[in-house]
Amino acid sequence: MREGAHPGRKPQTRHSSRCPWPVPRPAAAPGRGSGGSTESTTREPIIQEPVPPRSAADEAPEPEATRRTASPAESSRASRGWWDGNADEYQREHGAFLGDDRFVWGPEGLDEAEARLLGPEGSLEGLDVLEIGAGAAQCSRWLAAEGARPVALDLSHRQLQHALRIGGAVPLVEADAGALPFADASFDLACSAYGALPFVAEPVEVVREVRRVLRPGGRFVFSVTHPVRWSFPDEPGPEGLSVAASYFDRTPYVEQDEHGQAVYVEHHRTLGDRVRDVVGAGMRLVDLVEPEWPAWNTQEWGGWSPLRGNLIPGTAIFVCARD
Repeated sequence: MREGAHPGRKPQTRHSSRCPWPVPRPAAAPGRGSGGSTESTTREPIIQEPVPPRSAADEAPEPEATRRTASPAESSRASRGWWDGNADEYQREHGAFLGDDRFVWGPEGLDEAEARLLGPEGSLEGLDVLEIGAGAAQCSRWLAAEGARPVALDLSHRQLQHALRIGGAVPLVEADAGALPFADASFDLACSAYGALPFVAEPVEVVREVRRVLRPGGRFVFSVTHPVRWSFPDEPGPEGLSVAASYFDRTPYVEQDEHGQAVYVEHHRTLGDRVRDVVGAGMRLVDLVEPEWPAWNTQEWGGWSPLRGNLIPGTAIFVCARD
């Protein structure tokens, strides 16, 4: 699962902001927790690359946070670089919440084992399922345990290395969600927990690609940062409860280096935009789920917190069907 970001976020030192949740400088998505335990079997990264000592002169300047346009190519390049560079930290920080084989839709901790947005218990047996923006493939492992045949796809090579580290027999594919490397009608279901859609410039193209690879009657369920959050600062405390930006400003949130090259990009869509993306791609919207913050979840995850979660929605889950 990945995280999503938004403009009110104040720049931080490389952190994790989809799975899974995926926020500018993502604080990493809250994980696959159904309720109490945060115990995980997550192990150390398979590749422990030595980090040479750095002098003050070697330190790269902190990225500049701004709002500006970002093309599909620039957005894709930035996402690949950002997630490759931050996958280790993301998995260290959020591995316990996400677990190794759990399916959580967002920071609130809504678990697919309870929500059953992909289908009733027992209905996943034998189905081909595509997970988009899979990260370390935690959701896919849960799907496999349910008897499904999942494929975990991610843009980030380093995130998929973590999937290999954790293990399991889930096929892994490194590819862009806007150009899925699969034949038409290859899957029965597709899912994405804060993966890909918050970070692409043309989300309708991703939904079109998903529709293409789904069989008739298939379902696509995806979660993203709730659009209303873009009006508020990305802060977990009281300062994150005051409107600070226009909800209708679709200008992307960009963090760029000293040369003006984007190193992180997140795109804002209003709730209506998301619905039109689904319909415009030829899918039917079956349900829109806005998870409430549960009493058991006392943790903060980037801008998500019990304080904000009890007052304003943080996640939107779109349940779509391919007729």
